[in-house]
Amino acid sequence: MKFLKSTMILASLVAVTAPALAQGDVITARRDGLKGVARHMEGIKAVVDQRGDPRGTGMAIADMIRFFEGFPARFPAGSGSGETRALPTIWTDRAGFEAANGNMVTQLRALQTAANAGDQTAFGAAFQQTGATCGACHRPYRGPAR
Repeated sequence: MKFLKSTMILASLVAVTAPALAQGDVITARRDGLKGVARHMEGIKAVVDQRGDPRGTGMAIADMIRFFEGFPARFPAGSGSGETRALPTIWTDRAGFEAANGNMVTQLRALQTAANAGDQTAFGAAFQQTGATCGACHRPYRGPAR
């Protein structure tokens, strides 16, 4: 009887804590991914600032494109609380959020095209636009730092 009671308590704890752990995992994964994007953008900025050859940034840009292609899925229902700056508008204005994300993917592809061409002037302009596109999503969908 004692074993059965312990098993039931353990099962109850797993049922209650598993969603919280899963939510924490998705939040951690998207936060870590965004930190990776920031590192890539810093590296690309250095190339722009030094007027270096943009062709060497192709892998970083491709990595960011892959990340943002799956970005909306990183915000499942119920993952808006905890260690996150995600605002409720991600879920209440899902179409707007997905459109903003689509804009980011499109802009990253433009950056990639300029990088592949080796055109430093076009690359610098595309980088500036990529930053603006990033910021256009932050304002309605990301809260302030805590």
